[in-house]
Amino acid sequence: MIEKVKEAIYKKEHKSFTENSRFFDIVNGILVERWTKSHTPLHSLAHSLNPRYYSQQWLDESHDRVPPHRDMDVVRERKKCFERYFSSEVERRRVNEEYATFSASLEDFSSSDSINDRWYMSPIKWWIVHGTSTPMLQSIALKLLGQPCSSSCCEINWSTYNFIHSMKRNKLTPQRAEDLVYVHNNLRLLSRRSPNYNEGESKMWDIGGDGFDSMDIENVGILEIANLSLDEPELEAILFDSEGNASL
Repeated sequence: MIEKVKEAIYKKEHKSFTENSRFFDIVNGILVERWTKSHTPLHSLAHSLNPRYYSQQWLDESHDRVPPHRDMDVVRERKKCFERYFSSEVERRRVNEEYATFSASLEDFSSSDSINDRWYMSPIKWWIVHGTSTPMLQSIALKLLGQPCSSSCCEINWSTYNFIHSMKRNKLTPQRAEDLVYVHNNLRLLSRRSPNYNEGESKMWDIGGDGFDSMDIENVGILEIANLSLDEPELEAILFDSEGNASL
């Protein structure tokens, strides 16, 4: 993903890969920070059980990509997760055998449909269709891959609720406040599908304010603050003036 982001940014800025880009440095820092935060045994197990990451199409997108069972960092974290999830050595051996069958495309996973569907089907549907022969692994995969990998959406929702039901507006009933949060979030999502979302004075109005320009070097610092707002709900209410400066 980082390679695609770098290519898009450098193409937009008309720079060669040998040149420095302040904007990319900030974006890269955000992506690395997010990856580090999400690099846990549970995330590694979910990554290992996603059939898409074993497909040839995904591996061919970058020369340095390897399937999860060949990534040493992911392997270590996956083993930690199995050790905590299965206290019995017999169960761990059984689930490891199932994982070996899945990751190496052996037995029932060796069919052309099973291999081709890894790229074209969603992970949940793939496991429902092709994972019956490994019941322990199938059960874990359906539980893990059906969950969101980040709480950012929830945090943004809580921040919106905090903005609507504040010290000055504390007489709203819970149902009324929930309705207003629902309307606000859906209006925000609908506005992103509008052709005017990326144009005009109000472009990207819900990310850093009206003065935000994604490729403006002078205002690139706003992106760092916008990134913080995903994990710090109190920063969601930051106001940006016409000069691109942040103020509380």
